[in-house]
Amino acid sequence: MAPPALLSSKWATSLCVLSALSALFTPAVAVKEHDFKKCVQSGFCKRNREFADHALGAGAWQSPYNVQADSASFKDGQLQATVLKTINDQGETVRLPLTVSFLESGTARVTVNEEKRQRGDIELRHDSKARKERYNGAEEWVIVGGLAVDKAAKIAHEDKNQITIQYGPASKFEAVIRFSPFTVDFKRDGKSQIKFNDKGLLNVEHWRRKIEPPPEPEKKEGEEAAPEEAAPEESKKDETPKGEDESTWWDETFGSNTDTKPRGPEAIGLDISFVGYEHVFGIPSHAGPLALKETRGGEGKYTDPYRLYNADVFEYILDSPMTLYGAIPFMQAHRKDSSVGVLWLNAAETWVDITKAKDSKNPLALGVGAKTTTTTHWISESGLLDAFVFLGPTPRDLTQKYGELTGTTAMPQEFAIGYHQCRWNYNSEEDVETVDAKMDKAKMPYDVIWLDIEYTDEKKYFTWDAHSFPHPINMGKVLDNHGRKLVTIIDPHIKNVEYPVDQELKAKELGVKNKEGNLFEGWCWPGSSHWIDGFSPAAREWWASLFKYDKFKGTMENTWIWNDMNEPSVFNGPETTMPKDNLHHENWEHRDVHNIYGMTFHNATHHALQSRKTGEHVRPFVLTRSFFAGSQRIGAMWTGDNQAAWDHLKASIPMLLSQGISGFPFSGADVGGFFGNPEKDLLTRWYQAGAFYPFFRGHAHIDARRREPYLAGEPYSTIIAAALRLRYALLPSWYTAFHQAYVDGTPIIKPMFYTHPSEEEGFDMDDQFFVGNTGLLVKPITDQDRVATDIWIPDNELYYDYFTYQIIPASKGKRVTIDAPLEKVPILMQGGHVFARRDRPRRSSALMRWDDYTLVVTVGRDGKTAEGDLYVDDGETYDFEKGQYVHRRFVLDGAKTITSTDAEGRAPKAAEDGEWLRKFRGVVVDKIVVVGAPASWASKKEVKVEADGKTSTAKMEYTAASGGRAAFAVIKKVGASVAGDWKVVV
Repeated sequence: MAPPALLSSKWATSLCVLSALSALFTPAVAVKEHDFKKCVQSGFCKRNREFADHALGAGAWQSPYNVQADSASFKDGQLQATVLKTINDQGETVRLPLTVSFLESGTARVTVNEEKRQRGDIELRHDSKARKERYNGAEEWVIVGGLAVDKAAKIAHEDKNQITIQYGPASKFEAVIRFSPFTVDFKRDGKSQIKFNDKGLLNVEHWRRKIEPPPEPEKKEGEEAAPEEAAPEESKKDETPKGEDESTWWDETFGSNTDTKPRGPEAIGLDISFVGYEHVFGIPSHAGPLALKETRGGEGKYTDPYRLYNADVFEYILDSPMTLYGAIPFMQAHRKDSSVGVLWLNAAETWVDITKAKDSKNPLALGVGAKTTTTTHWISESGLLDAFVFLGPTPRDLTQKYGELTGTTAMPQEFAIGYHQCRWNYNSEEDVETVDAKMDKAKMPYDVIWLDIEYTDEKKYFTWDAHSFPHPINMGKVLDNHGRKLVTIIDPHIKNVEYPVDQELKAKELGVKNKEGNLFEGWCWPGSSHWIDGFSPAAREWWASLFKYDKFKGTMENTWIWNDMNEPSVFNGPETTMPKDNLHHENWEHRDVHNIYGMTFHNATHHALQSRKTGEHVRPFVLTRSFFAGSQRIGAMWTGDNQAAWDHLKASIPMLLSQGISGFPFSGADVGGFFGNPEKDLLTRWYQAGAFYPFFRGHAHIDARRREPYLAGEPYSTIIAAALRLRYALLPSWYTAFHQAYVDGTPIIKPMFYTHPSEEEGFDMDDQFFVGNTGLLVKPITDQDRVATDIWIPDNELYYDYFTYQIIPASKGKRVTIDAPLEKVPILMQGGHVFARRDRPRRSSALMRWDDYTLVVTVGRDGKTAEGDLYVDDGETYDFEKGQYVHRRFVLDGAKTITSTDAEGRAPKAAEDGEWLRKFRGVVVDKIVVVGAPASWASKKEVKVEADGKTSTAKMEYTAASGGRAAFAVIKKVGASVAGDWKVVV
């Protein structure tokens, strides 16, 4: 695309935009990998990989980083010292302040900075307005708690070579800080778990003065050039070791874009070894398997590191370490009965190499009994070295402690976990209302319909196309009457034309600036655009004002927001994003904050929706495409522009599992695939899988054929309707799982290694998962023409087919074949659980609000016990924070009683009931289905119900076991309040 400066007319501008959009969004064209950097094309990554090659290849390599022994001091849970980096043969050093903090949670934090550059010590380019010091603001955006230091931490050993700190629960954790070379060995119960700089790859690119070549002396005609004079010794002090590549220190070109670097090279690199751990997980988002692959080449390995650099990647490819739309630099390592993890808190472009090697203390053992250690090499372009270490020992410990630091999943409104219907674009109000009516006619429940960019007046956000959407309030009311919501898209790029939003942004100087300090202009859907600077408090305050109902006319209480393109996507920018030398609030360069930008925009929109109207205290819903660690506190995400292909359906499962264990479980993938036209069996299978995504949305590209689920035709529409109804029947259990994620960061869908950390066969498994604490084990069909599947059984518990109650006998470690014709999604119920459903079909979650409940009890292997819980609140407001909720624990005890008690041991206080809770106390348990009911119940026709100090009876129908199907009992019209204590006696 031609640079904007060369386009002088409206026709040229339109041609430029159309050309860019056509090039970027032509269907059936795969992602152009050459549009995105490989490590060798990213200067700092290439330098650090070469540094690693040299260090690991040198027989006598000695890391040049040493702790100045007399600088080390320990007080109140913190070790402080100075690391000296030797930079040349003359022994000159750079001082790097080190802090190791031991937190009350048992987490440790290691930070390495560069000693503050004094005024006059650094000479940035005269035209640069960038900040001189290293960026240290990521904590402000990411960390929300858990930083209290452990004052009980103590020195266990100290000498001139090292210091050992004991910390954590019962002082079971240790950190051994060795001085020369500087390393940190984190131990649990005396055994090494994680090592920093064990391979000597620590590399802090220190500040150095840029030495401009002297101007060539003028020559008289006919004279030879004068020989070059040697530079004085003083000017050489900061020069690099001989042979070091300086070509990308001060500027770097990729494609047609040149990135100026006024601070010069300032990357940080560190090797982090997970000792004795073969499997590592996390660092989403990438379109690959859940268990991360090695990245140094070889069969089945990648050749490039995993890249974390939020970008608008068109039609992303699968099984790749290539960057995608979001980045969470949180990695976990797992072995049998042990999990550890690291959060690398850095918002700049980051690459992560992964290698594995077996180690054996006995050189004659030939690998027998050797353990595999995974070594990772983290490389970031700028900022601090700031890493948190989690020593587990369980996967749940990791997600819980990570949640303490970065926050947990925002508790969504209930509608948000229903089904969302979307495409680019619904064309008019009539189109929206027609889809709404046809979903009802087809008896397909849904909660939200979405509008993409075409609803606006010529891509100007906060406006409506007057021809297609002349009466948006009327449209919103039609949806509201059916209990439904509207989501409209708002992106961070503001069209550069004379309209109030852009005029205000320019007048108040609230946009991102270019390297000269002027308002940055780039290209996106509207053409020439400016970008809001979400780092600026003034910009966020202004952004909030734009969503007021009297400002964003046409919106109402059931209107919510979708933030797309917030990586940020800049069509004419390097790698389709913003130049790294752009400037943000307080003159931080974009390179320092790139991976956080999308979160700042998501955050600004979230808070804007909280303040639309005085006294309105409903929970916002904002979907984001770009994210970082901490984004889970704000809303939901989706995996971006996938394709209508079987392999993309298959890839969605590990991608979402990775999100869940990385602290951001409110995630989904576009059902049906964004690009292309899915065949009907693919669409059907995708709806069955999507019914078990935490975020469940059907979406399609503007060029895709209409594929609303009622258009599929028979038998597909009926099967899809059944999948939708299954999602809605299980909404109580989904909502309970979301509450658990809100409380302690537990994933909503859980991989096998998370639920069964002792079963090594399950560590690599990423095509089946458990839902919440329901015991539902789901394996969606993701292969064409597959009518049966094998489900791996991870334990010795009984399992039952969800639909037929067929018994899957205890068969730990074995695979059982489950029939899965097109109309069936394979779901097993693990014995020993109680979960809740609402069985009455409705067209939206709002219309289910006061419906009665069904409890499903799956009797465990002992034939006597099961337990589970249910969480309910008003599904809308923050009143649950004031105690306005119901949280029940259900227990089948001894095959004799089923009881309901408060899960938190709270005594009921009717005087404190709000309006919702008072009304909800009238909602009852309608029936209880007991799968695996004991034979001793066969003669029972009635059961006793004790509730509210009264005793009544309820009828029970018992069906005996037959042909491999479990016996089951249905207790009808129980009539006990869901919110109260009660007991059913058989």
